[in-house]
Amino acid sequence: MTGVLRNCTVVVPTIGRPSLDVLLDALADAAGPRPAEVVLVDDRPTGEPLRPERPGLPPVRVVRTGGGGPAVARNLGWRTARTEWIAFLDDDVVPDPDWYARLAEDLAALPADAAGTQGRVRVPLPADRRPTDWERGTAGLATSSWITADLAYRRSALAAVGGFDERFPRAFREDSDLALRVMDTGSALTRGERWITHPVRPADRWVSARVQAGNADDVLMRRLHGPTWRERADAAVGRRPRHLAVTGAALAAFGLAAAGRPRA
Repeated sequence: MTGVLRNCTVVVPTIGRPSLDVLLDALADAAGPRPAEVVLVDDRPTGEPLRPERPGLPPVRVVRTGGGGPAVARNLGWRTARTEWIAFLDDDVVPDPDWYARLAEDLAALPADAAGTQGRVRVPLPADRRPTDWERGTAGLATSSWITADLAYRRSALAAVGGFDERFPRAFREDSDLALRVMDTGSALTRGERWITHPVRPADRWVSARVQAGNADDVLMRRLHGPTWRERADAAVGRRPRHLAVTGAALAAFGLAAAGRPRA
């Protein structure tokens, strides 16, 4: 069973956030068999080279996109890999200490017609106060399906549909789109038994504009997959709380500032 990880690559797209160090530390410290390698996709336009090496990590390769966005980064990652299995992790998650062993079990248990398996996600919320709308929105990841926070695919399944659609410029809906196209080929996706923790990132002043920009991805999903896409993908509504309504002026300001700001 553990031998399956020798034919698995972990792909992590990153924009160099501090959370990347937490993820890499968790992968280095986790017990169990190691995958063949970790492909770290640096999606920053510029920046100092990443320093991912740690005792206990599998071999790490770093490749760069020049800032193409999450879909571009994930495509470069899986196309760089040489293994049958590609396990995608986001750079702001924390795998459980037994993540490698549980991933091996999830992959080994898949039927031949299954194209991939999603891990389980926990989102910690504050215990001493009511969560904010932003925190509750993030908590929706715990019940969302086919999100690449932790999702492993057969490489052949990715190749058959051309990978991620790079018309999705943000880390939003590109994973649901991929899942629908994979399932449209007749392949199944399953939910595994491995776990990650997805902390809530602090909201910044641009969160409203990012939420509104994400609505364009929902429009693209409807155009590509029809009006029932959300039910088919079992997709959450997303972070659109009432008080996040934004004016056109704020959106314009966001657009002007985005060119000079790293993407979140």
